Amino acid sequence: MNQTQPLKIAFIQASWHSDIVRQSYAGFVTEVEKHGIHAKQIEVLDVPGSLEIPLQAQLLAKSGKFSTIVCAGFIVDSGIYRHEFVAQSVLDGMMRVQLDNEIPIMSIVLTPHQFQNSKEHQDFFFEHFYEKGKEAAVACLQTLKNMSEFAGNEVAA
Repeated sequence: MNQTQPLKIAFIQASWHSDIVRQSYAGFVTEVEKHGIHAKQIEVLDVPGSLEIPLQAQLLAKSGKFSTIVCAGFIVDSGIYRHEFVAQSVLDGMMRVQLDNEIPIMSIVLTPHQFQNSKEHQDFFFEHFYEKGKEAAVACLQTLKNMSEFAGNEVAA
């Protein structure tokens, strides 16, 4: 990335349990705005579910438009399939995109051990995703800083 290229972040969010997953974006924006990055610098893309995240990340990474890509999804045991296999596939795909394209991928793709569609679990994960969004923002900022210093470039916020 050259010194004049402005910071642009892609934020991919799965639509499955969207009321919970979208909290991660809210937390992410809250945190990055404290560091001078505006919401208009973040392009949000919705995908049907977490399995669609790696391909969307690959397409965005290859576009060359983004400094980093953040991925958010909620993979739960629905009783139909083993959610661990879905989670592993999604995370493996995201890691491959990151390494193949040398674009940092931040993950807020969470797979709880137990999730039930109860008010208690809904409320817990609603708040939890907000906090995970903030944590992802901190990780994103640190990763971009590290990459910029390694490359000898400054990223313009």
